[in-house]
Amino acid sequence: MSRVETKVAPGRVAVIGTGLIGTSIALALRGRGTEVLLADRDPAAVRLAVDAGAGTPLYGRPHEPREPSEPLESSEPADLAILAVPPGAVPAALLEAQKRGVARVYTDVASVKERPMAEAVRLGCDMTTYVGGHPMGGRERSGPLAAQADLFLGRPWVLCPTRDTGEEVVGAATALILACGATPVVMHAADHDRAVALISHTPHVVSAAMAARFAGAPGGVLALTGQGARDVTRIAAGDPELWLGILCANARPIADLLEEVARDLVAAAAGLREGEAEGAVADLLARGVAGHGRIPGKHGGRPRRYTAVPVLVADRPGELALLFQAAGVAGINIEDVAIEHSPGRSVGLVELSVRPESAQDLARELRARGWSVPVGEGD
Repeated sequence: MSRVETKVAPGRVAVIGTGLIGTSIALALRGRGTEVLLADRDPAAVRLAVDAGAGTPLYGRPHEPREPSEPLESSEPADLAILAVPPGAVPAALLEAQKRGVARVYTDVASVKERPMAEAVRLGCDMTTYVGGHPMGGRERSGPLAAQADLFLGRPWVLCPTRDTGEEVVGAATALILACGATPVVMHAADHDRAVALISHTPHVVSAAMAARFAGAPGGVLALTGQGARDVTRIAAGDPELWLGILCANARPIADLLEEVARDLVAAAAGLREGEAEGAVADLLARGVAGHGRIPGKHGGRPRRYTAVPVLVADRPGELALLFQAAGVAGINIEDVAIEHSPGRSVGLVELSVRPESAQDLARELRARGWSVPVGEGD
């Protein structure tokens, strides 16, 4: 794995696929003054992206889109085309775009690399003008209306060049990444796929498995749901059709990890059932703490321990702004924020994570301003 840098500025760009990722990239580039052309198999998605200010249609006018098979409005190809389509659609999209001369060079943003790249070779795509890419950013929501220009700020963005990839192709893709505020990282396709299976794809399946338990749970039970359950199941809200395509494209690494997780869970269940939790269960919990401790901290730095200062906050406009203002007045940086709403009450518990040495000062400042901070918290 290596990092690459360049000062080359992005030029005229075509974005094929105006969902969350494609439109977010387009918005980021438009903010840098780049000309962006948009295309999607769904004309309505293009219109929404155009209305959001993400660019202009690659084919036809905003409200009169042409068929994808029709020629370009301009004979001049874009400097770079971004294929913002699911993994399984990348090879065919690349082949079609290259045949029609959409751009000089091409990249994609699919979360699986090895299998789509192999299929592109089989289809006869020109691999000298293409480099596989994957921005490590996203949301549970989908579609152009969920797009954000700052979606990739500070995030890694993987490039997977091969021996056939031209140097200028990597340069153009790197310029795109930097324009979106992300950090370019070069990896081999197989290494990338194993990595995302561990940090993204398998966690999604595990989250879905836990969330599926709620589907038939009584409403009264779910009314007791706290932040822990929300945290564990948050990513399970992703689009099932999109995720099915991702999982199938990276099936083997995900299957291997799921079997490892399953073995841990089976052993833990057996230990609990037999009253021997000190064995497998204790070991799993300890390994969980150790693994969590290895997750990088802010800006990719070493993990840090923070102290959470809980504050009771009324559910009304402006309360969070006042809370953050109080922390700013005290000269304390808030490292993280968690909000848990109280069932049946118009209040919420806000946990402000700060460095341990700042917790007492923050608690004192908040109490002085009338905020309800439990006695002993931060003291």
